[in-house]
Amino acid sequence: MKLSVIIPAYNEKDTILQTIERVAMVDLPIEIIVVDDGSNDGTTQLLKHLRQPGVLVVTHSQNLGKGAAVRTGLSHATGDFVIIQDADLEYDPSHYPRLLQPILSGRADVVFGSRFQGQIKRMTLIQKIGNSFLTLLTNILYGVCLTDMETCYKVIPLRIIQNLNLQSRGFEFEPEVTAKLLKRGCRIVEIPIPYVARSKNEGKKINWRHGFPAMKVLLTQRFSPD
Repeated sequence: MKLSVIIPAYNEKDTILQTIERVAMVDLPIEIIVVDDGSNDGTTQLLKHLRQPGVLVVTHSQNLGKGAAVRTGLSHATGDFVIIQDADLEYDPSHYPRLLQPILSGRADVVFGSRFQGQIKRMTLIQKIGNSFLTLLTNILYGVCLTDMETCYKVIPLRIIQNLNLQSRGFEFEPEVTAKLLKRGCRIVEIPIPYVARSKNEGKKINWRHGFPAMKVLLTQRFSPD
């Protein structure tokens, strides 16, 4: 059993090396695929000098968006399962083994790490409302009872995610992958995880405006034939 960890990174020079180090410490057979999404803050230079076994670095010549970076990572993945690891240290890689257990035991096809079932620190009220609204919309449209649709931690078998025909280029990746998993009847189990949000000044890039493309994707996918 091997886990492919895809790390999309755009202007994350302050945290990218620590993120890779923390992922590499996880006691699992893993491969790390870092996709430098056209960074211009020094991230690219740091990754160019990285010489670490088990870490593949792929570079976009320009910024294409998180979804595009994830899709690039997926094209290089060779593991049995995939998880996305943001490069900002908001999520703790030490929880990978717990997230894999429901799949390995046959209880789930896919596992979501739920921040709202776990412990959240520093998330703003607007962020909480936005996340909760998008999750509620997902539940209404697809007849499920999720608590955290927008979570970055989604453990998905490689054979499943590679067959979803993902198209998103930006942050709408999360609703797209969730909608397509649900439409294919995948059993999703949520596991509580801790989450420490960072601020805009610390480099957080997603904001309330990204909620509108997310809603559009949820609605479009719900009523599309595929």
